[in-house]
Amino acid sequence: MTEAAPLPGKAPAALRTISEVSAELGVPQHILRFWETRFPELRPMKRGGNRRYYRPADVALCRALHRLLHAEGYTVKGVQRLLASQGARGLVARLAGEAEPAPPAAPPPALPAALPALPEPLAGRLAAIRDRLARALA
Repeated sequence: MTEAAPLPGKAPAALRTISEVSAELGVPQHILRFWETRFPELRPMKRGGNRRYYRPADVALCRALHRLLHAEGYTVKGVQRLLASQGARGLVARLAGEAEPAPPAAPPPALPAALPALPEPLAGRLAAIRDRLARALA
């Protein structure tokens, strides 16, 4: 996802009102309020008179929700499952094309050099399987 151009006279890190986010995404304001009830990760700040102010991370999550629900055809339940498994930051990063740093892979366990005493046909087959696995893991 690309970052939307900031509004004239507004810094990219500035808070956005619900009307600004609504206009950017092309969805009515009540849809954004509905998303707040279905996705607990979306929590804009509320100030006097219950006015909503969306932080940049909230706006990024709204963009991700919009893309999943409207462009990719996910259901609300499907997006809830994605958020539960990946978290809001992970989901936004994945959709933005930024891979989160993967944890370093553990080295494969060492294979024994010799097999225990087994009948010859079985030992030969197991040795062949071990060698194929070693080549595949290398």
